[in-house]
Amino acid sequence: MPANRLPASPARQATLAKLRPSRIESVLHRIAVSPHGSLGLVVRAGEDASLSRPGDLPPEVVAAFDTSFVSGLVMLASSRWQSLVAAWPAEFPYFRDYARQYFTALCRQYSPSVKKWSAIAPPDQATAEELLQSAPPMLGLEYLSPSRLQELWQELDTHTRSAARQHAEGLAGYLKSLDPDWNLIGRVTLHLAENKKNPAAPFAFMATYTQGQTKDGTPQHLPLSDALRQSITAKDATKLDQLLEPVSRAARSCKLVDRLLESRKLFTPQAWGIGQAYEFLSSIPAMEQAGIVVRVPNWWNASRPPRPQVSVKLGSKAPSRFGVDGLDLQVGVAVDGEPLDAAELSQLLAARERLVLLRGKWIQVDQDQLQSALRHWQDLRKQHLKGVDFLQAMRLLSGASIGDAGDEEDLNRWARVEPGEWLQQTLQALREPSTSNEIDPESVVEATLRHYQIDGVHWLWFATQLGLGVCLADDMGLGKTLQVISLIALRKRHQASTRDDAAPCLIVVPTSLLGNWQREFAKFAPQLRIFVAHRSVSSTEELKRVETDPTKQLADVDAVLVTYGMIRNAAWLRKLTWRLMILDEAQAIKSPNAAQTKAIKNVPANCRMVMTGTPIENHLQDLWSLFDFCSPGLLGSAADFNRFVSSKDEHRRAQRLASLRKLIRPYVLRRMKTDPRIVPDLPAKTEMRVDCGLTAAQVTLYRRVMEDLEDALETAAGIQRRGLVLATLMQLKQICNHPSLYLKRPQFVAKESGKFAELGRLCEGINEKQEKVIVFSQFQSMCEPLSQFLTEVFGRPGLVLTGKTSAKARGKLVNEFQEPFGPPFFVISVKAGGTGLNLTEACHVIHFDRWWNPAVEDQATDRAFRIGQKRNVLVHKFVTSGTLEERIDDLIRSKRQVSRDMFDDSGEVNLTEMSDDQLLRFISLDLTKATST
Repeated sequence: MPANRLPASPARQATLAKLRPSRIESVLHRIAVSPHGSLGLVVRAGEDASLSRPGDLPPEVVAAFDTSFVSGLVMLASSRWQSLVAAWPAEFPYFRDYARQYFTALCRQYSPSVKKWSAIAPPDQATAEELLQSAPPMLGLEYLSPSRLQELWQELDTHTRSAARQHAEGLAGYLKSLDPDWNLIGRVTLHLAENKKNPAAPFAFMATYTQGQTKDGTPQHLPLSDALRQSITAKDATKLDQLLEPVSRAARSCKLVDRLLESRKLFTPQAWGIGQAYEFLSSIPAMEQAGIVVRVPNWWNASRPPRPQVSVKLGSKAPSRFGVDGLDLQVGVAVDGEPLDAAELSQLLAARERLVLLRGKWIQVDQDQLQSALRHWQDLRKQHLKGVDFLQAMRLLSGASIGDAGDEEDLNRWARVEPGEWLQQTLQALREPSTSNEIDPESVVEATLRHYQIDGVHWLWFATQLGLGVCLADDMGLGKTLQVISLIALRKRHQASTRDDAAPCLIVVPTSLLGNWQREFAKFAPQLRIFVAHRSVSSTEELKRVETDPTKQLADVDAVLVTYGMIRNAAWLRKLTWRLMILDEAQAIKSPNAAQTKAIKNVPANCRMVMTGTPIENHLQDLWSLFDFCSPGLLGSAADFNRFVSSKDEHRRAQRLASLRKLIRPYVLRRMKTDPRIVPDLPAKTEMRVDCGLTAAQVTLYRRVMEDLEDALETAAGIQRRGLVLATLMQLKQICNHPSLYLKRPQFVAKESGKFAELGRLCEGINEKQEKVIVFSQFQSMCEPLSQFLTEVFGRPGLVLTGKTSAKARGKLVNEFQEPFGPPFFVISVKAGGTGLNLTEACHVIHFDRWWNPAVEDQATDRAFRIGQKRNVLVHKFVTSGTLEERIDDLIRSKRQVSRDMFDDSGEVNLTEMSDDQLLRFISLDLTKATST
């Protein structure tokens, strides 16, 4: 980024300065929503192309956003940036349009000459929800809500009111300073009213302008002819020309206004027929765009004019076999939900005008479009005499015409597709699982489930019983694993009662989560028989028997655990049709052309589901790949989907995003830790172990140090032996972190460390959610390499605190981190920052290496988990599998059951008192665990 584009904010200047190295290909400003709902401008590097387009902000716009988010929106709304905004990331045009809606509403409601004006009412709940549904992917989109959009409107109104009071010329002057055209908006109003006394000319037209205000403070409307007379009397057309500027603009794009202005009929009331009235109503968007206020009868809404629509109902009756015989499809024509009889339909189709008086109401009719839409749906019904399957029904309900021709998409505007009684009840059960009492999840697991987890199991049960492929997308820490285990236990009970002999469930997980799934199964559902198809758990002989005859060997198994890394070479997985196939951390298949993804999609299963804790709508191509696995065909082909979401027309793209969200809604369950309904049910702190592997380089070094210790122990004794053991343990811990830490090399290559791989995977999800993280290491020399790596992951720099950080700098770093849009991560050495810091902006704590003293780790964790923390804190403890780290962790976990001589007086694990044989066995390398994929 050129130096002259640096914003005024010192914090952002520092961010940009740190992002300048050549490894960062691009730097862009983005609008982000924080977990608290704050809106702000942030800097991102190496952006995903699906989220943004080329181009960055001019310095004036960045400076406005630095003042406040609302100040930035006000600047965006000005026509000065109209031609540039389209090239910026999609959220900028979205918020620009929202701000312009506010100013348009302001100018329509009040004249700039009015000195006192009340608040401009924000969009109602339904409108705000529609606006949210059409929002483009953006950072933290899941934290944007209808109520937050309404608050933003009020913030715009408060800002404008304050700025207008401070301006010498009041509101008019302020608007003019922002955009020369705005102070003219709202001065001219064109009125259309019904004239029921004249059937030949049932409409009346009149033009007015605002001049001053009445005693109650509302604008005073005068006939536009008065302004014409005043101009003639004063022999000065300047004021009239200025007043008519919006009309002149409208005339350039609207033939009706051009004729009215040219003929001067604009200045006299007119009696209009149906054709003239319809032309006026159809021209409303162009007139309003030019700055003219339009007043029409309440029955007309320019964005949703009253019109007859083909009424389509899907699934009124329960199908005999779900997804086989299909859902019934009924077709008719209705107005405002009221069905028309044959005579009324004939009247509409025979009418010559585009406005027709029916049942005492004027409605818009496009006979050709209505006829085409009716024919389209009648043909569709004939093609599906045996019914429509659920997947197609969802696409029809959502209006997401993925893969359809453009004219077919237009036809959908003349149709209203609704679920029938049975389908409505089914969708209601998917939307509100808490209403179900069909099952009792707590009866099959040894756990007390929280209310939202019970709801989740109900939802999973109902969806999978219907055969739907779904996505459990709860926030990290809400217990997705427990919910899935409960589902499998319920299915086992159901299988026993129905004598179902289907194959077991297949669960595909990252290697780092394999141990966690084993522990969770053993803890919560010990009655389930689990086979771990992995050489770190099962013997070579067991694996060979399963590969040879999986049907026989797995006959009594309830679930099989495998890792992503082994899918491609495990041909035996494709010999069975699995009862249920589950992908944990399903973003692993986000690349549809990857060999691993293709292999996974080729495994046969009766039903499929995915689990992910990251927002799935922010990367649309990833979304397609996930649903291509769990509900193939729902989102069409990759090419069709890409065309569908890549429309260059902003309005059409917004409509398509809204229909896409409606389409996938029944298939996705996502609850967030910030949801007020969930917060009271959350534990204050959740600890989880993250199992990490070793790279080849780490294995080589680990073995070498082990061999050196074995040789040295033959002659070492007493204090020398104790020092030798302590030094070796420290070296092994360094190797588990990164080879460069042990070798004292300046370069830390990420791919050389298993922990770096897990750190990147974990922090990608944290970054997606706009959350913050503290990373602790006991090695001061580890902190800067971690910071450099995390800068790549987050796309912006974070903070580092070590023993070298001065007391004054510590306070500054803490304040910077505590800002809502401050640095996303804080790397801290345990000794330097384990106490005395208040970092409640973080809701994740990562112990990159272990202190081996639980009390010290807890003290460090409490930097985030303390008074002022309003969210659940997730503590991730990294442990390298098959090494001394895993055995130390097991010791700490079972401290109350082991001999006290394994811990010293401070509570730290004490290994120096072990015999040589005990020590060597304890720190030995289990290669199958450490290097398995």
